[in-house]
Amino acid sequence: MDIRDIQNLIRFVAKSGATEVKLEMDDFKITIKTTTEASAPEVTYIQQAPVAAMPQAAAPVAAPAASTPAAPVAAASEDSKYITIKSPIIGTFYRKPSPDKPVYVEVGSNIQKGDVLCVIEAMKLFNEIESEYSGKIVKILVDDMSPVEFDQPLFLVDPS
Repeated sequence: MDIRDIQNLIRFVAKSGATEVKLEMDDFKITIKTTTEASAPEVTYIQQAPVAAMPQAAAPVAAPAASTPAAPVAAASEDSKYITIKSPIIGTFYRKPSPDKPVYVEVGSNIQKGDVLCVIEAMKLFNEIESEYSGKIVKILVDDMSPVEFDQPLFLVDPS
């Protein structure tokens, strides 16, 4: 990760409204903290981790970001009979895999456990968000191509 990638990440975090983001990779850790006060500066910490010498035959292991499952939690409102599927990461929410493809799910769609519901793009990686429950989509809570935060509600699902 070069300095431009770090600067882009800082700008993305500042625009998303998140207050803290931690990113750990094999050879470094980055923590970005922002505040809601206009006068407080943005703080970025970069810590270089020691890297053990790898044998030349071994290939670097990629982080399993694309297999991150959605974190469904029961809603605590008048929709308490529904399951809320929340964003497992910050990024940009997309309802379809590409602009020329149909959307993954619509309101009223029946879904099964493991079905892809949407894609969240973070740092140029497109992460498919899969359902951990079977049921029917009752409401889509986020507009297409909108920024989402960690743990932000995305869908309401009727499990019955």
